[in-house]
Amino acid sequence: MTSGSRFLSSFIAMLALVGLLAGANRPVQAAGEPAKILLFGDSLIAGYGLPHDEGFAPQLQAALAAAGHDVTVINSGVSGDTSAAGLARLEWALADAPDLVVVELGANDALRGVEPAQTRANLDRIIGTLKERNVTVLLAGMMAPPNMGREYGAEFNAIYPELAQQHDVPLYPFFLDGVAADRALNQDDGMHPNAGGVAVIIEKMLPTLIGVLETTS
Repeated sequence: MTSGSRFLSSFIAMLALVGLLAGANRPVQAAGEPAKILLFGDSLIAGYGLPHDEGFAPQLQAALAAAGHDVTVINSGVSGDTSAAGLARLEWALADAPDLVVVELGANDALRGVEPAQTRANLDRIIGTLKERNVTVLLAGMMAPPNMGREYGAEFNAIYPELAQQHDVPLYPFFLDGVAADRALNQDDGMHPNAGGVAVIIEKMLPTLIGVLETTS
């Protein structure tokens, strides 16, 4: 073999090795691997006050399986979380490498009277980070309690549709739709859904979630 041929062979081998190493560093979802749905929120999505099997994540997993979707639902809800707390732990939550993240945060901000501009800024950064990582986002909206006043409520309630439009992400307008203020669907505290309330939320949200999920496949 001539020196030129030996050089060419060595060069091709080096390119192949570089390609293999680069491929080893890329996260690759194996064929047929279930999609990962990360539930990123507060006590409303964490299953506060409920037995494990009656929480949002297990009920959602079961509902999606019944609808023919092979998914893994990861519960990353933390009771008491504000939008600021969620932003602070976002990197940790993304270690699970989700394909779709349901962002449900802001209820505790409203209960504590956090300035809506701050809540907006935190959610803006959360959604922006997820989009930078090419993670599909479903934003779950929240509404301020009436006792916070009309002005606060109008400013807070506008956060979710405006951010959804700004970032071009799908929006489920109100996470507690059909459940809020219904005693029969809430625990004794009147704020957290009971097992029946969770079932109602999932039934109402499922068409939107399945529509978003199908765009990720």
